[in-house]
Amino acid sequence: MKPLILLFALSLAAQSPSLEFREVSAALGLKFTHNSGRAGKKWLPETMGSGVVFFDADSDGYPDLLLLNSRDWSPRGRKSLSALFKNNRNGTFTNVTASSGLDVEHYAMGAAAADYDNDGREDLFLTSLDGDRLLHNDGNFKFRDVTATSGISNKAFGSSAAWFDYDRDGKADLFVGNYVQWAAKGDLFCSLDGASKSYCTPESYKGQSVKLYRNLGGGKFADSTQAAGLADPTAKTLGVAILDFNNDGWPDIFSANDTQPNKLYRNLANGKFAEEAVSAGVAFGEDGVARGAMGVDAADYDRSGRPHLLVGNFSNQMLGLYHNEGRGLFVDEAPRRTIGKASLLSLAFGVFFFDFDNDGWLDIFAANGHIDEEINRVQPKVSFKQPPLLFRNNGKGGFEDVSRSSGLDLTKPLVARGAAYADFDRDGDLDIAINNNHGPMAFFRNDGGGKNSWLALRLEGSQSNRSALGAVVRLESASGRQWQMVRSGSSYLSQSDLTLHFGLAADSAVKTIDVEWPSGKKQRFSNIATRKRYLLREDSEKLLEK
Repeated sequence: MKPLILLFALSLAAQSPSLEFREVSAALGLKFTHNSGRAGKKWLPETMGSGVVFFDADSDGYPDLLLLNSRDWSPRGRKSLSALFKNNRNGTFTNVTASSGLDVEHYAMGAAAADYDNDGREDLFLTSLDGDRLLHNDGNFKFRDVTATSGISNKAFGSSAAWFDYDRDGKADLFVGNYVQWAAKGDLFCSLDGASKSYCTPESYKGQSVKLYRNLGGGKFADSTQAAGLADPTAKTLGVAILDFNNDGWPDIFSANDTQPNKLYRNLANGKFAEEAVSAGVAFGEDGVARGAMGVDAADYDRSGRPHLLVGNFSNQMLGLYHNEGRGLFVDEAPRRTIGKASLLSLAFGVFFFDFDNDGWLDIFAANGHIDEEINRVQPKVSFKQPPLLFRNNGKGGFEDVSRSSGLDLTKPLVARGAAYADFDRDGDLDIAINNNHGPMAFFRNDGGGKNSWLALRLEGSQSNRSALGAVVRLESASGRQWQMVRSGSSYLSQSDLTLHFGLAADSAVKTIDVEWPSGKKQRFSNIATRKRYLLREDSEKLLEK
């Protein structure tokens, strides 16, 4: 019998995946539970939060982690705080929220990180039902609320935000998405079955315009929404992605709107934007109807040289995968791909492109979860808790669903909202953090993705904005050409690490790295060793190991 047992064991080993995502939040010291404030009243904001942000709070080269929290509507003798976790550089985190300036209770939704004053430290902008906040990073995990003196005033239902230098003047500007007009007083009654109260859909509420704040320097911002042509009171924005869809060197904006047409704002390079979503083919689904769009990301997943769009939509609508055909036109590839059928019943919030196996082709991740606990009573095929979806890029323009073959932990259902990625332990592969609505967070460590070659690049501007937002890196290796742009925002209420991570398959070296800075400066580096991290400074012609 022993040979049979051995053969059976070998068979199991052969079926085990070489790459696995393991949920390791407890082992990493990440203890956090989101509180939506729900108490039976079924108020709309309870279904929406919250976000997660990877950013380097102490500039040590290791991504730290911020998880946003909401609060009780009425005092219950407890405090619900967002949590800031310091990366200990040994594969664990420590909660450093106390006395950080983030230990203030409010109904937080999302956040975006960047160095808006070019002092070398990443600052934070938080969206909140209690008024958005600009937090200046004073160092040593201390953040100071400077909203009152900044000129930023967005007292709305803020959602996703993104930093970007839209006028390329060397200072990071701010785009803020706003959702709907909602207030506890006068809350609407909606019902799934005609009897009991349920959460209302966004069609029941009026929209709110996005906001654009131009960085004037000296810690001051000006509301440029109207002047830039972005004012739109019908918008119901949940996701924001910065991209240069026409490759003219000026950052454009895509905003995902829930039950309203999505928006694609082309940067006119004169401080103004032109809205072109309808003509571009990204405003609606293939049936010509506006979908329930949540999160969004943009990247060149097929190495065509153009950024494409990924949109997370409501259940029964599938993910949107808008392929950039050039000449200002996109085509949704999802309906005729595996990704469409596999995501049809999911409600996707946090979504992003990333190369989880380092084969050089960007894959897709979607964090899912419905908004109503009783949805299964009226839609038997749709669940409240839903497992994430992971799609591997086959390098031929298609994606295969590898959700069930990438570890048992990834198959467990969640009520996921914000999601982001970073190589937190610097082992060469990208890990995932998810903030779950009204429940404990989840952290999926990537075990095995670092077997292939990789390169991590952190950029630092001098003439350009310090966070290098809008800088484009193009590299060439034996397996081909790739490019990425440094971007804030994306996903849903969240932001991933600003470090650019390139998967390189079996390549042992990179032939060339070309950098195009927002200032117009260009750099080239040659014959670079892989499996390393480098700092690229605009004012230096040398690569620095980081």
